[in-house]
Amino acid sequence: MTKATQGTNTSHDKEAIDTILNCLDALVYVSDLKTYEVLYLNDYGLAQWGSARNKKCYQLLQSGQTSPCNFCTNHRLLDTEGNPNGVYVWEFQNTLNGRWYQCRDQAIRWTDGRLVRIEIAFDITDRKSMEMELLIAKSLAEKQADTDMLTQINNRRAFFNLGIQMVHQTHRLKESLAVIMFDLDHFKQINDLWGHASGDAALIHVAHLAQDIIRKTDILARIGGEEFAILLPNATQEHAAQLAERIRQAFASTPLEYDGRKIYCTASFGVTSLALEHIAPDYDPLQLLSALVNFADEAMINAKRQGRNRICRSLELSFG
Repeated sequence: MTKATQGTNTSHDKEAIDTILNCLDALVYVSDLKTYEVLYLNDYGLAQWGSARNKKCYQLLQSGQTSPCNFCTNHRLLDTEGNPNGVYVWEFQNTLNGRWYQCRDQAIRWTDGRLVRIEIAFDITDRKSMEMELLIAKSLAEKQADTDMLTQINNRRAFFNLGIQMVHQTHRLKESLAVIMFDLDHFKQINDLWGHASGDAALIHVAHLAQDIIRKTDILARIGGEEFAILLPNATQEHAAQLAERIRQAFASTPLEYDGRKIYCTASFGVTSLALEHIAPDYDPLQLLSALVNFADEAMINAKRQGRNRICRSLELSFG
């Protein structure tokens, strides 16, 4: 093969490669690894980002960049000896057009021997949108599964799931844990006198009152028809009783205004607590939580027996 023929073939090869790269529905560009100068841009890139003449890759492809991007992957493309180490695949949302791309980056030797970065970036915006929609739908489904649909607070399932985590945390930090149970007094009479819609309104009313009073770290849940529970981390029985009293007073002094009527909703409260310092390493968190709830429930029943609209305490549990 003569040099002339060889040169012609090289020219044809370049045209063929250009034809292939320009047919791709993806960005293909080459930039100098050290200077970031763009050495090649296919037609897809030209249509999306404009001319690369005398531009650095970060000036061409990103928004408002005057220096190399802090998310640049150049350092990932070479091994410890400065040699190319294969393809690096990642996903990225472009700062200029807001679209998502799957990028395949690799360091290679350019025609003049210098190291360059070649990137092939496929637009995956539609896929990412579907993924995000699925994540949102999953998150919403999980929230709905853990939310009491009437009062929009935690339901029984959420109370026990979160409570188990709280028991672990409390045990690890060697703190105390308290539970308040409360049940609306004469709730059936509200339903019988003014209808079930008024009963639903009463449940929403007391849930909102209690939610406004408890701490952000406390867990409030509706665990039965008119029965609620509050789990209080790092709280003694005394602290829990004081909080219960504040909630009791709020219920008694803040009527539900419904259909032109003022309906006073009182409740009976049971309080218990648990010191976790001496629990065995193989403790069962669900057993501990269930025991707390049961003791608080018994104390709440005592409050009803003693005349309702009051607070009763149980003995402090000990699992030592």
